[in-house]
Amino acid sequence: MNNSVIDIKNLKVQYGDNTVLHNVSASIPKNKITVILGGSGCGKTTLIKSVLKLHHPTSGSINIFGNETINLSDEDFVPYLKEVGMLFQNGALLNSISVADNVAIPLEQHTNLPKPIIDRIIRVKLELVNLSHAIHLFPSELSGGMKKRAALSRAIALDPKILFCDEPSAGLDPITSENLDNLIIKLKNQLNMTIVIVTHELASIHRIADEIIFLDKGYVLYQGTLNDAKKARIPELNRFFSVGTY
Repeated sequence: MNNSVIDIKNLKVQYGDNTVLHNVSASIPKNKITVILGGSGCGKTTLIKSVLKLHHPTSGSINIFGNETINLSDEDFVPYLKEVGMLFQNGALLNSISVADNVAIPLEQHTNLPKPIIDRIIRVKLELVNLSHAIHLFPSELSGGMKKRAALSRAIALDPKILFCDEPSAGLDPITSENLDNLIIKLKNQLNMTIVIVTHELASIHRIADEIIFLDKGYVLYQGTLNDAKKARIPELNRFFSVGTY
């Protein structure tokens, strides 16, 4: 029985004449945290963009929830996007509106819920990320960690089945980073989500990863558990974990 929510097979992605992903095959297991890692420029973000149809691959297959999506029109792909949350690297909050209004955006755009229900959902989501006190604040009034949590609240507003996080710990101090990691783990368990995280932060990888996908120069060199990765005797992977970058 296939327990994956996303299956990627023989994916090739090019930017002009430059091939960024070379026949990549990988799977994202259900209700686990999968970390996509590797050095800068290895293709981590390109892989996520391809899954979300932000970039069209040259060839290959992307299967989400048992359905092929690579050739779907933007309109036909919308139902899949409604099942996905995205935590951007810088949070991508709109600075001109309050935290509450930021969290309301996906609810107002993708549901017909009345305002009192939306307001209640906003309060619940902010409470989940320990940010109830900031509901009326503006992004400029938040610390770096609070901005990430506000953006995370918006990302889970529609109760997505899959949450993507692009470098969630970027720019955070070690303690704030650890707190964010623990929050992501808690949300995975509480909301029964599948989470995909792009990062190169070793401390975070050790805290949160159920599985890892290791990319090097556009190739998948390893997919499996973190413990097995350290026994895999793959030179590039060993170097990554020994020096933390690459």
